[in-house]
Amino acid sequence: MSSYLGAIGTATPAHCIAQPQIADFMARALQLGDDDTRKLRALYRVSGIAQRYSVLPDYGRSNGSFTFFPNTPDLEPFPSVGQRMAVYRREALPLALDAVRNCLRQAPAIELNTITHLVTVSCTGMYAPGLDIELVQALGLPTSVKRTCVNFMGCYAAMNALKLADAFCRADDSARVLIVSVELCTLHFQKSREEDHLVSNALFSDGAAACLVLPRPLPGPTPSLALQAFHCALEPDGHDDMAWHINDFGFEMTLSSYVPKLIQKGIRTLTDGLLAQLPVQLSDIHAFAIHPGGRKILETIEAALGLSQHDNRYAYQVLRNYGNMSSATVLYVLKELLEDASPADNGAPVLSFAFGPGLTMEAVLLQLAVRNEQPAAAHQEAAVLAAVE
Repeated sequence: MSSYLGAIGTATPAHCIAQPQIADFMARALQLGDDDTRKLRALYRVSGIAQRYSVLPDYGRSNGSFTFFPNTPDLEPFPSVGQRMAVYRREALPLALDAVRNCLRQAPAIELNTITHLVTVSCTGMYAPGLDIELVQALGLPTSVKRTCVNFMGCYAAMNALKLADAFCRADDSARVLIVSVELCTLHFQKSREEDHLVSNALFSDGAAACLVLPRPLPGPTPSLALQAFHCALEPDGHDDMAWHINDFGFEMTLSSYVPKLIQKGIRTLTDGLLAQLPVQLSDIHAFAIHPGGRKILETIEAALGLSQHDNRYAYQVLRNYGNMSSATVLYVLKELLEDASPADNGAPVLSFAFGPGLTMEAVLLQLAVRNEQPAAAHQEAAVLAAVE
């Protein structure tokens, strides 16, 4: 018995900022000299990112017109965790609602009062009563809906949300699970010249994603993905190379340059451990949904598994257009894949990966379920043509 992921909706904040503009903001904020500014701009040019979204307009503005950061040369007094969480509380719910509405438009047969489980995912903000309760109230979900919060697990957290949803559906044939991931990473800009912070500031962005997981495929033509198997591995050598800590001036990301090497070391073992459960070989898989933690990570996985950039095209598309939105990102990649699916892809296996603190590596094997359904008008047209012939 499989559960099915489908109807993935996404949402981004209003402020879309080109990567070179963000580089200019960072150079000014860090008060870099000409040589260091050139190096920073080069880092942004090779990131594979064209633009990113933020709930803060400041990253596209010059000093003097900021709305969140102080309009001082050194951005002091630098915003506290409390100030950042106040923005999270204000912005997370509207963004989440946009993603949910986008999701439900793709599944008109699913009514909100039939949702049995709500799983919320975030590592960039927390409060209580939290986003889960606010979503119940704003959407008019039954107050008896079973709520689960997946917090502070980083970029792989959506995988754990899918595991939970899969377990709910396997245990209850009437389950209808709504997953909502919201990440406002840009609230946590760190005014530091350390390499980890320079890299993090060049990658992360804001976004939300929502999806449905059901015990059977969605009715109608909307494609779904059967959740077939999950596998998790830890690479203990990376314990200090990817981390996420709450400090006085926001949440601080550690993302060392050694992370791609650690992933390269463990990705084949992770893949073999997943596929060992199933009658599927890596050579059978031609569709991939890989979390774009960064361009170097994508290239490392390609080299380790013998993939081409075309195999990995959905991850590159998301990285280019959105950057790294932490846990929401892999759902964006799966959405790109589903939108590209055709009836000829029905039954095709899909391999998906995500990574996070620990160093944690998560994998899931999915299978495309695409109905070969034509609208009634198309059936009528085909019948007329057949009669004429």
